[in-house]
Amino acid sequence: EVHLVNSGGGLVQPGGSLRLSCLVSGFHDDDYALSWVRQAPGKGLQWMSTIAWKSGTTYYAESVKGRFTISKDNARNTLYLQMNSLKSDDTAVYFCAKGIDVWGQGSQVTVSS
Repeated sequence: EVHLVNSGGGLVQPGGSLRLSCLVSGFHDDDYALSWVRQAPGKGLQWMSTIAWKSGTTYYAESVKGRFTISKDNARNTLYLQMNSLKSDDTAVYFCAKGIDVWGQGSQVTVSS
């Protein structure tokens, strides 16, 4: 059974950094892509970034390009999202996801002074 388990998150001051992790399990091959998606309070889902697990090719939303970095550790079966220069608008629940059918449980990120 496929599972994604989020970890990380928390409270950080504006301008600070945070790294989210997502433990991946149950996949039987490496021909898939994983994404980070967030949902701010009272708003809909917003796609942040995607990485192709096999090739490592990455894609970013314009709103986070240059501030967020998606990466993976194949040996640890873990997906990461390094978030720098955080702003209050980045406050949201962050999910790792495989397409629309497999989601992590989400991590709360709050950017506030």
